[in-house]
Amino acid sequence: MRFTRRTLLAATPALAATAATTTTAAAADTGGRRLHTGFERLVADGYSVLDGQRVGIVTNPTGITREARHIVDVMHADERVNLLAVFGPEHGFRGTAQAGGSEGRHDDPATGLPVYDTYLKSGRPLADIFTASGVDTVVFDIQDVGARFYTYIWTLFDCMEAAQLAGKRFVVLDRPNPVTGRSAQGPVLHKEFATFIGRQPISQAHGMTVAELALLFNGEFLAAPVPLETVTMTGWRRSEFFDAAHLPWVPPSPNMPTPDTALVYSGTCLFEGTNLSEGRGTTRPFELLGAEGVDRRWAAAAGELGLPGVHFREAYFTPTFSKFQGKTVGGVQLHVHDRAAYDPVRTGIGLLVTAKRTFPGFAWRPDNWIDKLTGSTQVRTAIDAGASTDEVVAGWQEELAAFRRIRKEYLLYR
Repeated sequence: MRFTRRTLLAATPALAATAATTTTAAAADTGGRRLHTGFERLVADGYSVLDGQRVGIVTNPTGITREARHIVDVMHADERVNLLAVFGPEHGFRGTAQAGGSEGRHDDPATGLPVYDTYLKSGRPLADIFTASGVDTVVFDIQDVGARFYTYIWTLFDCMEAAQLAGKRFVVLDRPNPVTGRSAQGPVLHKEFATFIGRQPISQAHGMTVAELALLFNGEFLAAPVPLETVTMTGWRRSEFFDAAHLPWVPPSPNMPTPDTALVYSGTCLFEGTNLSEGRGTTRPFELLGAEGVDRRWAAAAGELGLPGVHFREAYFTPTFSKFQGKTVGGVQLHVHDRAAYDPVRTGIGLLVTAKRTFPGFAWRPDNWIDKLTGSTQVRTAIDAGASTDEVVAGWQEELAAFRRIRKEYLLYR
């Protein structure tokens, strides 16, 4: 199979400004509808996009083949690839670190390759790491989960920016958005609230793949475009959830154990901005929410909202770490019964609204972390003012519509 390369310069006005961007293996629907990831297509073409290049790769435990072999191990053993370095994100290349941690600079015991730590590094310091590694091309292959505040997409952004500063090529190997790419949902980040859980103004649930995000970043947000190529998937449709891919699921982070977690995460992660547990330290993080003093009234109030596709069960649990470690707390468990109808962001807002109304001990984190998660003060101030779920959601619709128009220009799949 030969990759066909087509320039995107004439595709849209936004992309026309991105003179260094091309897309490799334009998305197509295969007859048998079997999904092939970007890495599978890269191998099938004999790594031609990396021919003659000294290669470094940004990846983590999710960078695996269909047979559950890590792609670094595969590429290191293949004489057609000159793989010189690995760059590890949050949680590390092999995944040994918890949230907010990384593995540091070390040599990988399995391959002997130098592993450089990218976590919380950006700009010139990260560019200097790419330069010191001696690579010509930086490859990115990490499974995302579809939420703005999941840090791997900002590792992608930071690495693209640093590669441009260092004069490196950048290649993105695409994987499915596990919660579909049907639409963008939720509030759009305001730039004054930019952090590592949201660098640029995209919606809370972006509905894009990492290759599409790379094109968006290159066309809209980077000060200067990086020489970018994307190796797209074949056989993926925007309406499909992760199980349709028939790929092994590797937790992208310790508290993302299943695709079910990813399904609710873009809404219930908002509870990180409160004094309630978001379920860390349980077997169902982000599906279990609660605090000491919460009782059955919360689940009942949430159920009365009539939110589509989800039921709420009164639940009690004892986190083994994080908030309320070793204490039995009350709360709710989400049970998504119709994932096609389910709206994770609206559900997350509904749970915040009803938690504040039914739990007298409800409080935002003192640092207003909720504003970083939602991207502005709008959600917090509306809920504090007594707004309903519909009223809170209505507050971001104009900005969301504007983002959807921009997003549409960078979509690669039907």
